[in-house]
Amino acid sequence: MEADLKLKLEQLHQRVDSLKDQINTEEATKNAFVMPFIQIMGYDIFNPTEVIPEFICDIGTKKGEKIDYVIKRDGEPILIIECKHWKEKVDAHNSQLHRYYHVSKSRFGVLTNGHQYNFYADLEKPNIMDEKPFFTLDLSNLKDSSLKILEKFSKTGYNLEEILDSAEALKYIKAIRNEFEKELQEPSDEIVKLLVNRFFDKPLTASRMVAFREYTKKAFSNSINESISFRLKNALNINESIPKSVEQTQPIDENVETPKFITTEEEIEGSQIIKAILREVLPASRIAFRDTQSYFGILLDDNNRKPICRLHFNSSNKYVEVFNNGKDNGEKKLITSLDDIYNFKTELLATVNNYE
Repeated sequence: MEADLKLKLEQLHQRVDSLKDQINTEEATKNAFVMPFIQIMGYDIFNPTEVIPEFICDIGTKKGEKIDYVIKRDGEPILIIECKHWKEKVDAHNSQLHRYYHVSKSRFGVLTNGHQYNFYADLEKPNIMDEKPFFTLDLSNLKDSSLKILEKFSKTGYNLEEILDSAEALKYIKAIRNEFEKELQEPSDEIVKLLVNRFFDKPLTASRMVAFREYTKKAFSNSINESISFRLKNALNINESIPKSVEQTQPIDENVETPKFITTEEEIEGSQIIKAILREVLPASRIAFRDTQSYFGILLDDNNRKPICRLHFNSSNKYVEVFNNGKDNGEKKLITSLDDIYNFKTELLATVNNYE
């Protein structure tokens, strides 16, 4: 089901992207984006005993309050869904869903703007919705790990026990990762002291702390870049074409700026797809890769004047830039998944032919 679910969600993302500028109300967002999502999850949006829109729920002294959608299974609510306009941020409107959750028997609440879905539970206190979601689904960035979690919420795959077992782990793994990424960007005094005290037996004065904080920051960066370089070499199997900015590291006592970009797994996978296409007409030794802060480039003969294509994967929308109309006339093509790269086989091969 996972592959089918991914395909349908990718198609929904294309729909969201193409229609959003014409969607001017919250109600239109629900009808155009959220109801198709519920249907993709396998629930019958035309069955009022399964998917209940505008479910009336008394909240304290407030009578007649409505939840946008309640999804029921065997007569019991399993999901309550609160919708916002697609332009609104879904992390800024928790209070209403909080109130709904408190009087609902559902263990899970969803807050969505039609392209991002935040899933909440009551992991901290029973029957009180947590402040932060344990799982977020972004239609513009569908990961296999996210699809596995989402499957457990589908009509055919719903499993309360499995969701609850994994929800706490998901929540705290996400929190730990956020803290770890903060430390990578700006190491705290605590982490610097923890590491340095293991090998440095002199007092950590204020000036030494300043120096060691910078050393720690560079050490983190160098370690990550070396790891990426190693994985990139294995993935591409081309030693000569490893991006220099990824391959090079500096000792921590050198006064040199560290790279401001990191080669991602998606860039590696995308470059592998392009390499597979190009191998029909080129030996591997002529296909070179260079990462930059703005894009990941694929070159012929490692020559900047012979760009084959560029991967622009550093934003929510991903593009492949092709050069079949000339090296100075690049054209960006929007993709919704890496598999879409295969659609540009003609342009890629034509580009190589233009340089030969």
